Amino acid sequence: MVTRLTDLFGLKYPIIQAPMAGVSTPALAAAVSNAGGLGSVALGALTPAAAARALKEIFALTSGPVVANLFVHRAPRVDAQLARPFLTEIAPAFESVKAQAPESVREIYPSFNDDDDMLEILLDLQPTAVSLHFGTATASRMRAFKQAGIMVLATATSVAEALALEETGVDFLVMQSYGAGGHSGAFLGPPDLATAGGAGLSKLVRDTVAAVELPVVAAGGLMTGRDVADVIAAGATGAQMGTAFIACPESLASDRYCELLLSGAPTRLTSNISGRPARSLVNELLLWADGLAADPPDYPLCYDAVKQLVAAKQNADFSVMWAGEGANMSRRLPARELLTVLAAELADA
Repeated sequence: MVTRLTDLFGLKYPIIQAPMAGVSTPALAAAVSNAGGLGSVALGALTPAAAARALKEIFALTSGPVVANLFVHRAPRVDAQLARPFLTEIAPAFESVKAQAPESVREIYPSFNDDDDMLEILLDLQPTAVSLHFGTATASRMRAFKQAGIMVLATATSVAEALALEETGVDFLVMQSYGAGGHSGAFLGPPDLATAGGAGLSKLVRDTVAAVELPVVAAGGLMTGRDVADVIAAGATGAQMGTAFIACPESLASDRYCELLLSGAPTRLTSNISGRPARSLVNELLLWADGLAADPPDYPLCYDAVKQLVAAKQNADFSVMWAGEGANMSRRLPARELLTVLAAELADA
């Protein structure tokens, strides 16, 4: 199938493997790119030095196109008074495992817009494209990408966000629905429940295509080749799939993570794990987080405290397990085989 996505990136299949911080790996991205899709690697949670190592590892494994994902969130409010109720409420959980509870929170993931070193790495190593999550890059960074010939994808969850991103000069829009796993890319308001399910995503794609000139990639709860066919029929130029690739052996997902994926465990959206709305498998961590009464500190300050607790607990079920709707349709296949299956399903559809 030839679309604007396959044409511009030289792909066999209109499928992007979503960047998933903490799960995706250079090996996963390379395997997808080698098989004819578009592999992505998440750099938002890495230092510039670690990001450089990840990109170099991918380039050693594939000559195919690669997308580097970046977080462009607004700077959080670092306010001890605002964080104190949350930290006080979670302190007993640390005490239960004889661990020291944090007395403050820090910004563990700086925004790309504030990280000049990361920009230098990207301009030096030049991935095929970058993808932006949580908003827009600054005008100077967008100019730098254009001058370097690096294409830019950006996530939107509404037509209003798509129009705002189009004005910044991005090349592709990734329209993400309410059912997407991990963090919602919403930046002009909360995720819209109206975009849940296949019908909601298809409507979001149709509405966006009617409003913008840019090519649109659909994301959120897409697990099969039939799902890809449906969003292309709605006007998308391709599909971004994350949860579908979590169970691949090239990912960092734990055995327990994969077990829950395949078991049919439900998913739920919460802001209490990271400070931003994100969809997770319902496990011990999510149930604990959803039971908290205090408002979480801003992202990623909240995430800092929760990740410290996860490390202290050392419990396979008390860990971050982002996943989208349809997670129970996961298949535990190597990435190349999974892409082949998806392509066959797309062809049949």
